[in-house]
Amino acid sequence: MHRISTMKSIAVLLTVFNRKEQTLLCLSNLFAQTIPNGYDLDVYLTNDGCTDGTPEAVATQFPQVIIINGDGNLFWNRGMYVAWERAAKEKDYDYYLWLNDDTFAYNFMLVSLLNAAIETNSKAIIVGVTQSTDKTHSTYGGRLPNGQLPKPCGKLQQIRYFNGNIVLVPKSVYMTLGNLDYYFTHSKGDFDYGMRANKAGIKMYQVGEYLGECDLHPTLDKWCDPTIPFAQRWKMLHRPNGMPPKEIYHLNLRHRGFASAIVHYFTVYLRCVFPQLWNKRNKKYLNRNNNR
Repeated sequence: MHRISTMKSIAVLLTVFNRKEQTLLCLSNLFAQTIPNGYDLDVYLTNDGCTDGTPEAVATQFPQVIIINGDGNLFWNRGMYVAWERAAKEKDYDYYLWLNDDTFAYNFMLVSLLNAAIETNSKAIIVGVTQSTDKTHSTYGGRLPNGQLPKPCGKLQQIRYFNGNIVLVPKSVYMTLGNLDYYFTHSKGDFDYGMRANKAGIKMYQVGEYLGECDLHPTLDKWCDPTIPFAQRWKMLHRPNGMPPKEIYHLNLRHRGFASAIVHYFTVYLRCVFPQLWNKRNKKYLNRNNNR
């Protein structure tokens, strides 16, 4: 049964796996946030089978965090789904905040997100943009129709879809779109949610300033790294945190049509079998490593 409260309530959703120090730092930054008067905060954390002591450390240092235990097979998207499902059953929240545990949030993150939500009448998805730890470039955030990350410009920028590092979803959006799609295991669920929002006529905005730091994951995925033997590449391709072709097909069929889905499906296999075709990113990666 939902509790009735006059406070505006926010459910923070995280999924973690064996990044204890990063998770603890993320939570420390979260609870150090400036929380505006009239808002309260609950945290739902999916422990997807951690073996490094993460849930125990969280329970000790942040006993207010609600921990949901997984078996190691949820990965990011399904872990977030489980956390969101639990939160929605516990309370009628006004906002849901997605937060990656490898994101170092600045102490004004929450205020910036809520200000943007108020500016858009709590009817739009608000996305935070992160920068590299050396503060030289943007890393994750909103995406333009061409897939590029827009650089913060001091005001809200409309976007087409987004990375899930820092995302504020108002209740009105949740009531329309519901949860993430459980079909996706690790990645692509965030892109899919943004594309679903776009189809539903729900606007999405990136805030006008960096809200945290998060370095990019390795530029070259192992499943298309020509220095790795083919058998290993093939196995890595089909892992949930690789590039599962069926999930790529599903995403593109839903949002771009059958022709695009077929092209992307077979292109993923071609990249794995013939990694030398994996464009200029491969060349830059190889040249950088050869020059070390």
